[in-house]
Amino acid sequence: MNNAEIISKINEFLVDEFEVEESKILPAANLKETLDLDSLDYVDLVVVIESNFGFKVTAEDFTGIVTFQDFYDYIIRRVHAKVS
Repeated sequence: MNNAEIISKINEFLVDEFEVEESKILPAANLKETLDLDSLDYVDLVVVIESNFGFKVTAEDFTGIVTFQDFYDYIIRRVHAKVS
Protein backbone atom coordinates (compact mmCIF):
# COMPACT_ATOMS: atom_id res chain seq x y z
CA MET A 1 0.00 0.00 0.00
CA ASN A 2 1.53 3.33 -1.01
CA ASN A 3 1.30 6.58 0.97
CA ALA A 4 -1.55 8.03 -1.14
CA GLU A 5 -3.60 4.85 -0.63
CA ILE A 6 -2.97 4.95 3.12
CA ILE A 7 -4.04 8.61 3.36
CA SER A 8 -7.14 7.90 1.27
CA LYS A 9 -8.08 5.00 3.54
CA ILE A 10 -7.53 7.15 6.65
CA ASN A 11 -9.71 9.95 5.30
CA GLU A 12 -12.41 7.47 4.34
CA PHE A 13 -12.70 5.99 7.83
CA LEU A 14 -12.50 9.43 9.48
CA VAL A 15 -15.46 10.61 7.39
CA ASP A 16 -17.41 7.42 8.19
CA GLU A 17 -16.57 7.09 11.88
CA PHE A 18 -16.46 10.73 12.97
CA GLU A 19 -18.99 12.21 10.55
CA VAL A 20 -16.68 14.99 9.47
CA GLU A 21 -16.78 16.53 6.00
CA GLU A 22 -13.81 15.39 3.94
CA SER A 23 -13.20 19.00 2.89
CA LYS A 24 -12.28 19.79 6.53
CA ILE A 25 -9.59 17.10 6.62
CA LEU A 26 -6.52 19.08 5.63
CA PRO A 27 -2.89 18.13 6.38
CA ALA A 28 -2.27 21.26 8.48
CA ALA A 29 -5.62 21.15 10.32
CA ASN A 30 -5.72 20.26 14.02
CA LEU A 31 -6.82 16.62 14.36
CA LYS A 32 -8.47 16.93 17.78
CA GLU A 33 -10.35 20.15 16.98
CA THR A 34 -11.47 19.15 13.49
CA LEU A 35 -12.80 15.78 14.63
CA ASP A 36 -14.02 17.22 17.97
CA LEU A 37 -12.33 14.35 19.81
CA ASP A 38 -12.90 13.58 23.46
CA SER A 39 -11.25 10.74 25.40
CA LEU A 40 -13.84 8.16 24.26
CA ASP A 41 -13.36 9.24 20.65
CA TYR A 42 -9.64 8.50 20.97
CA VAL A 43 -10.55 4.95 22.01
CA ASP A 44 -12.73 4.67 18.89
CA LEU A 45 -9.91 6.08 16.78
CA VAL A 46 -7.46 3.49 18.16
CA VAL A 47 -9.89 0.65 17.43
CA VAL A 48 -10.41 1.89 13.86
CA ILE A 49 -6.66 2.23 13.25
CA GLU A 50 -5.96 -1.25 14.63
CA SER A 51 -8.73 -2.88 12.62
CA ASN A 52 -7.84 -1.08 9.37
CA PHE A 53 -4.06 -1.32 9.52
CA GLY A 54 -3.35 -4.33 11.75
CA PHE A 55 -1.01 -2.88 14.38
CA LYS A 56 -1.42 -2.04 18.06
CA VAL A 57 -1.67 1.59 19.16
CA THR A 58 -0.81 2.95 22.62
CA ALA A 59 -1.75 6.24 24.24
CA GLU A 60 1.90 7.32 24.00
CA ASP A 61 1.66 7.00 20.21
CA PHE A 62 -0.58 10.07 20.17
CA THR A 63 2.00 12.23 21.92
CA GLY A 64 3.12 14.73 19.34
CA ILE A 65 0.25 14.11 16.93
CA VAL A 66 -1.37 17.50 16.46
CA THR A 67 -2.22 17.81 12.77
CA PHE A 68 -3.66 15.40 10.23
CA GLN A 69 -0.19 15.32 8.61
CA ASP A 70 1.29 14.13 11.93
CA PHE A 71 -1.41 11.45 12.03
CA TYR A 72 -0.76 10.40 8.42
CA ASP A 73 2.99 10.26 9.04
CA TYR A 74 2.52 8.11 12.14
CA ILE A 75 0.30 5.58 10.37
CA ILE A 76 2.47 5.51 7.23
CA ARG A 77 5.58 4.92 9.37
CA ARG A 78 3.87 2.09 11.29
CA VAL A 79 2.44 0.43 8.16
CA HIS A 80 5.82 0.48 6.42
CA ALA A 81 7.58 -0.81 9.57
CA LYS A 82 5.09 -3.69 9.73
CA VAL A 83 5.78 -4.61 6.10
CA SER A 84 9.59 -4.43 6.41
